[in-house]
Amino acid sequence: MLLDHLAVAGETLEDASAHIEQALGVALQPGGKHETFGTYNELLGLRDGLYLEAIAIDPQAQRPGRTRWFDLDRFEGSPRLTNWICRVEDIEASLALFPDGVGQPIDLTRGALRWRMAVPPTGRLPFDNLFPALIEWQGDLHPADMLQNSGCRLRRLVVYHPDALTLARHLGALDQVVFDTGPAALRAEFETPHGVRVLE
Repeated sequence: MLLDHLAVAGETLEDASAHIEQALGVALQPGGKHETFGTYNELLGLRDGLYLEAIAIDPQAQRPGRTRWFDLDRFEGSPRLTNWICRVEDIEASLALFPDGVGQPIDLTRGALRWRMAVPPTGRLPFDNLFPALIEWQGDLHPADMLQNSGCRLRRLVVYHPDALTLARHLGALDQVVFDTGPAALRAEFETPHGVRVLE
């Protein structure tokens, strides 16, 4: 299992994108729509094959016949870093190792991209939504390969949770990810063209 990307949610896509751009001092690129969930995004390419995603409910999309991913149906307030997503080789095998509530695989496409994502029926992941979402990319195409390099590199992602030790035991060691005890939150530290910046 490897860190794949990070997601910043907002009440609008403009809010989510502006939050990233103000924090890191770089501009995002156009993303696309996710018809299955009625959402859309903008993206930022990072070094080391990672990327950042600004995501929100698409006001022009039809309401999906299911709960939206990333708990977006209940999102409110200021834009913020809400989710981290990990890449796995076999999503079914990975789900068998983790606690209930991580989700069931859903086949998704956007343009030439194809992937499977584990999405809980409630839209909300375990550990107050701080368990990583699981993704299995299909084929050789990955969003990071399609994005311009922003000059930003993730130094570390800090996952705060009151039961951080249990969360860490479930997941094991992950490059660039550390767990710390505290109120549920995510904090990402980046090297950028403007120096070290923090995104929360």
